[in-house]
Amino acid sequence: MNRFVVDCSVTMAWCFEDEVDAYADSVLTRVVRSAVTVPSIWPLEVINILGIGERRKRLSSADVADFLAMLNALDIRIDQAPLEHIFGPIRLLARQQNLSAYDAAYLELAMREGLPLATRDAQLRKAARAVGVPLVPA
Repeated sequence: MNRFVVDCSVTMAWCFEDEVDAYADSVLTRVVRSAVTVPSIWPLEVINILGIGERRKRLSSADVADFLAMLNALDIRIDQAPLEHIFGPIRLLARQQNLSAYDAAYLELAMREGLPLATRDAQLRKAARAVGVPLVPA
């Protein structure tokens, strides 16, 4: 598997020891060997969750710096969908599949680029199956 879309549910499992599982570990192994694509919302979601983790004392500032350095070392490509695309296809996909706009952005990117999707989110996995997007296996 060369390229795929990875969502924040998988990414953040790499950061929090109590959230890691075999699936997230498997995806990280794949990411190290290949490129991933993420929607432009992804880095903001990552930073938001890291901030919450720090405020709740789940992470130290050193943990955050180490995690961000690890992410920076990976081949992560950020897709920049234009505003009319977000207000059009992503909004419609969110409505049709009963997803948040954030989750719809990951699914729409996978659909548009013809890429598999890595997610731990049950609703997003269900929507991916419904629209024929392959899921990254464990």
